[in-house]
Amino acid sequence: MKKTIDHAACSGCSLCLLVCPMWRRSRDISLSAHGYAKALQHGASADELATQVWSCSLCGACDPVCPEQIDVTGMILKLRRKLAQPEAPILQARMEAEAARPLTIHHSAEKLLPDQALSESPELLARIATLLGIPVAEDDGADIALALEAGVVIPPQRLQRFLATWRGLKKIIVADGLLLKHLKQLVPAMNFVTLGEALSTNAVVRRNLRATDLYVIEPRTYHADYQRLVKHYDRLRADKGCAFNLDLQRIAIPVTSRSLSQRLGLIPHDDDEQARWVLHGRSISRIVVESLEDRAALEKVSDVPVVHLADLLEDNLKN
Repeated sequence: MKKTIDHAACSGCSLCLLVCPMWRRSRDISLSAHGYAKALQHGASADELATQVWSCSLCGACDPVCPEQIDVTGMILKLRRKLAQPEAPILQARMEAEAARPLTIHHSAEKLLPDQALSESPELLARIATLLGIPVAEDDGADIALALEAGVVIPPQRLQRFLATWRGLKKIIVADGLLLKHLKQLVPAMNFVTLGEALSTNAVVRRNLRATDLYVIEPRTYHADYQRLVKHYDRLRADKGCAFNLDLQRIAIPVTSRSLSQRLGLIPHDDDEQARWVLHGRSISRIVVESLEDRAALEKVSDVPVVHLADLLEDNLKN
């Protein structure tokens, strides 16, 4: 069944509540996909839902559980595009500047698109690219990813420049979930792989995973390609025996549940309670994360080591 962003399809089953970190934190049904859809069905405008729409962390957990096949994150992004965004002129100017930059293409069969956190950690990014033997993309699309989250219209010339760097590519490894979701719709024939999948497929990484690890999947990329990736992680769990941040429906429980304002640094992060909930009741010796944001959140509340998945690429890792 083809997904829709039509809120009229919502039957009110409330399955999305069970996986929504925003609802779990507030117990306020208006801060949930169910709440957005029902409000829209009863005539609410985007402006009347602004507070709720901007609070969503866009983790994507609600998308695969919806029995009506509603693209819930798509519905929320559509609402954001109808709202006034104070940061829109800044983002538009940034994208126009990127579109005007000279285009230099280094030809290869595969490229890596890092997310913002990984781009801000150049040593780790360079190590991942070297150990996987994959170059980092000349244009990482970070401004496009932020525009998608903020509901800002992407200039066609900016998108054209971004896609022009893909000539000759056979595979793109993507670390940002919103960007992955958008690109899969734009270029469905391209072979997209998440960074977590690329790293966890590596033989050295798999050898260094332990049965006593908690493996923390990054939710946005996972839910953006859920039907395929759920099988990948099921195989990994069967092979290594480690625990995952998955619920009984195989939905990834987010460690961080940040609104856009928090992600932009406009208000403080408040991830401690969510991170503790992910760890509650577990007996583990180490936490392995796909996301640098998750690593930072878990290091604050955990008494066991927290390592990035890329750290397991080292052959001489001491277990």
